[in-house]
Amino acid sequence: MDLNELKTLVARGESEISEFKKSTAQLRRAMETLCGMLNGSGGRVLFGVTPQGRIVGQAISDKTLRELADWLRRFEPPATITQARIDLGNGKEVLMLEALPDPVRRPYVFDGRPYQRVGPTTSVMPQETYHQLLAERPDSRTRWETLLAEGYGPTDLDQEEVLRTVRLGIAAGRLPESTGNDVPDILNRLGLLKEGRLNNAAVVLFGTRFLPDYPQCQLRMARFRGVNKSEFLDQRQIEGHAFALLDEAMLFLRRHLPVAGRIVPGLFEREDEPLFPLEALREALVNAFCHRDYTIAGGAVSLAIYDDRLEIWSDGTLPAGLTPDDLKRDHPSKPRNPLIAKVFYLRGVIERWGRGTQKIVELCVKAGHPEPEFGEQAGSVWVRFLPSGYIAPHRVAHDLTERQREILHVLSKKPSMPLREIRSRLENPPSDRRLREELLHLKKLGLVSSSGHGRGSAWSLVRQDNG
Repeated sequence: MDLNELKTLVARGESEISEFKKSTAQLRRAMETLCGMLNGSGGRVLFGVTPQGRIVGQAISDKTLRELADWLRRFEPPATITQARIDLGNGKEVLMLEALPDPVRRPYVFDGRPYQRVGPTTSVMPQETYHQLLAERPDSRTRWETLLAEGYGPTDLDQEEVLRTVRLGIAAGRLPESTGNDVPDILNRLGLLKEGRLNNAAVVLFGTRFLPDYPQCQLRMARFRGVNKSEFLDQRQIEGHAFALLDEAMLFLRRHLPVAGRIVPGLFEREDEPLFPLEALREALVNAFCHRDYTIAGGAVSLAIYDDRLEIWSDGTLPAGLTPDDLKRDHPSKPRNPLIAKVFYLRGVIERWGRGTQKIVELCVKAGHPEPEFGEQAGSVWVRFLPSGYIAPHRVAHDLTERQREILHVLSKKPSMPLREIRSRLENPPSDRRLREELLHLKKLGLVSSSGHGRGSAWSLVRQDNG
């Protein structure tokens, strides 16, 4: 492109396929615009041109080009963006970047987010549009969730759950009020029915029969005694559609999670809350159901509660290019099952695409806990929740009583305490003699220590791994 052609292009003004930037100091906004153009019909961004159409140019150094290359590497999938430099003859140039979209690879994301171009404006693409474009990729026909569910029809689905999804979707403002109550029509709108035939995603989301064809629609839950899997207090393994499994998991958590008591300001009343924020745990479970690899026939989502931690595992690996550390910061949203994720979103279960793992971290930190740990091991992805403080063990050489565990919890609050202070902090304090017997028993087990003698003695917690 020469200078005359540049002037002709600039004279047309900004539009859906053309945007002006005064300098490369606006590279991030320019990349977002190029992403929107890639998700549309293409376009150009010109650096060295003001929004009013005045050609001012800029000096383009090697450092500028290196920075540009770094920004261009943030597109997923890798995008075709050509570069051209138009010399203005005064030591300055106009840099033109042209986005050449490939419909086969659309939708594109930049720095973890997809963008769209509407007229001369760039904005974040709505999640529903993103998932629709993702489902339209040619390779979507080979994804497990889009394959036909042979031998299954609409009558094999939980139709009340389908209608409940519509009600919740309308309430969330994500489905039109005109959606109606015709189940086949609803399934068709959700992308779960094509020419009267269900796909695998429909069975995962709403199925009522799973064996022997869908053994992977399973949830495994356990509350272990101690910090390993040698003994459990409760263990369950159930089959069901994703929404039923999510409900069962939340019930299990409410039943088995330790509670942390706090005083409600202004009321002077004790309020018991689960040790970990339920919203964070629910988000982690939703991620597991949406992103797991359903092609693994013996796979499942697993929920394990130990004395010192909680873990959620799902079969499948992270998308190519993502590491466990990436899950704590902005990262590309690459759902393994976009149809399944789309229905969770429309139902209002997912609030914002691509931020689930970051939201989990934020909720735990806000509740005063350490950041959860993410990992990938033996073909599975896991998230581990850790408490902020001491959690008394259930078992050492043998089971501990609730009173003994309460004494340990009280001792965890201070470096040392005299007997009378320990007694004053217990909800139903025993006699001094009985409390001393309990402390001596805990000392024998190596959980507490004492210093001093008689009335001047003090008791301390022996810090160690819970178990």
